[in-house]
Amino acid sequence: MSPSHERHAAIKPSPPLELDDITVVDHALLKRAVGAMALGNAMEWFDFGVYSYIAVVLGKVFFPSSSPSAQLIATFGTFAAAFLVRPIGGMVFGPLGDRIGRQRVLAMTMIMMAVGTFCIGLIPGYDRIGILAPVLLLVARLVQGFSTGGEYGGAATFIAEFSTDARRGFFGSFLEVGTLAGYILGAGTVALLTALLSHEALLSWGWRVPFMIAGPLGLVGLYIRMKLEETPAFRKEAEAREADERSRPKQSFIELLAHQLKPLLQCVGLVLIFNVTDYMALSYLPSFLSATLHFDETHGLFLVLLVMVLMIPMTLFAGHLSDRIGRKPVMMSGCIGLFALSIPALLLVRTGTVLPVFTGLLILGALLSTFTGVMPSSLPALFPTRIRCGALAIGFNVSVSLFGGTTPLVTAWLVDQTGNLMMPAYYLMAASVIGMVSVLALRETARMPLLGSGPCVATHAEALALTRTKLKVVHSGKGKTVPEKKRA
Repeated sequence: MSPSHERHAAIKPSPPLELDDITVVDHALLKRAVGAMALGNAMEWFDFGVYSYIAVVLGKVFFPSSSPSAQLIATFGTFAAAFLVRPIGGMVFGPLGDRIGRQRVLAMTMIMMAVGTFCIGLIPGYDRIGILAPVLLLVARLVQGFSTGGEYGGAATFIAEFSTDARRGFFGSFLEVGTLAGYILGAGTVALLTALLSHEALLSWGWRVPFMIAGPLGLVGLYIRMKLEETPAFRKEAEAREADERSRPKQSFIELLAHQLKPLLQCVGLVLIFNVTDYMALSYLPSFLSATLHFDETHGLFLVLLVMVLMIPMTLFAGHLSDRIGRKPVMMSGCIGLFALSIPALLLVRTGTVLPVFTGLLILGALLSTFTGVMPSSLPALFPTRIRCGALAIGFNVSVSLFGGTTPLVTAWLVDQTGNLMMPAYYLMAASVIGMVSVLALRETARMPLLGSGPCVATHAEALALTRTKLKVVHSGKGKTVPEKKRA
C-alpha cells in the first residue's frame, strides 16, 4: 500500500457528534479537582521556599565544617539531588497514571511529598547522630524529588481533563497559583521565624517548625484527593482500551511513546523557557542581588515575595486571556518580551536601589506570568489521553532537571567565569529563542477538545447545541484530533 493510501486509511472521519461523545463537566467536582491539585503544587513549593531561605541554618545543623560557604554548598548539593531523581519519578508515576488512573497516583505523590518534608523536621542534627544526619537528609530529599516527578504532570493532566474546553486555560492557571502561594508561604514562614526567634533558638529547634507544618497539610491534601473522582477522559479511555485490547495485541508504553517524538521535543522546549525564566527570576536573582550586588538580603526577599503576590492575578489573567485569543499568542508575547526586555530589566536590577530593582523584577515576573498562566493547559494538550500522563511527566521532568534546576548554578558559573554581570539577561534571551521556536511549532489548542477525547462543556444546553452542528471530528491513528474541515 502506498504512503498516501496508508494516510487515508489511518485518517477516518467520525460520525456527527452524539450526546454520549460530549462530557458535561460537574462544576463542583471541577472546583474540588482544581483546589486539590493546587494544594499539592503549593506543598512542593512551600518546601522549596523553606529550604532555600533556611539553607544557612540547615548547613550548620547537618554539615560539620568551619567554612560557612562549604556548609551552604553541601546544603544546596543535597537540595539539587532531588532534581536528579525527578525524571525517574516521572518515568514511574507518569505511565502508572495512564494505567491505573490519575487520582490514585496523585494520592500517592501527595503522601510521599508530605512524608518526605515532615521527616526532615524530625532528623536529629550532626551533633547528635554524626554522619547519619546528612545521609537521612539526602534520603528525605530523594523521596521528595521522586514523588515530585509524578506531581506536576499528573496534576496538570487532571485539571485539563476535568476542565471545559472553553475555560481550560483559566482553570489550569490555578495550578501555578498554588506554586506561587506555596513559595510565598514557605519563604514568609522562614522570614517570620527569623524575625521572632533568636539565632540560637532557630538553630536549636525553630528550623524544624516549617517542615513539621507539612504533616497536617499533607493529611488535608490526601483527604481531598482521596475524595476526588477519576477524570471523565480517563474513564472513557480505559473502557475503550479494554475493548480494544480484546481484539488487538496490547501496546507497551514505550511503543506508544515512540510515536510522540515531536510533541515530546515541543514539551521539552516549552518547559525550558518556562522553568529557565522561573528559576532565574525567583531563585537566582535574589541570590545575585545579595551575593554579587550586595543588596540587603531582607529587602531582596521582600521584593521577590511582593512580585510573586502580584503574579497571582497576572497568572489568572494570562490563563483567561489564552481562552479568548489562544495559547500561542500569549506564550509568544512572553518569549518576545523576554528577548526584548531581559537586558533593560537586568540593568534596572543592577542599579541596586529599591524602586529600580523592584521594577526590573516585576518586568520579569509579568513575562513569567505568560507562561505560568498558559503552560498547565498547553502541555497536557500535546499528548493523547492514552499516554498523556506518562509522556508529559517524562518530557516535563527531563527538561526541568537538565535546564530549569540547573539555571542558578550555570548562570552563577557564567558570571564567575566571564565577570560579565549581564550574563543572566543573555541566558534568558537564549532561552527565549528556543521558546519562540517551540511555540511556533505548536498547533493552537484553545477551546478545542484534548487529543483523543470528545468535547467537554459546562451545561447540557451546550452539549445539545453541539450535536446540532455539522461538526465532525477526524481521529488519526496517532491519536490526533482535528476538525474535518482542516483535513487536507
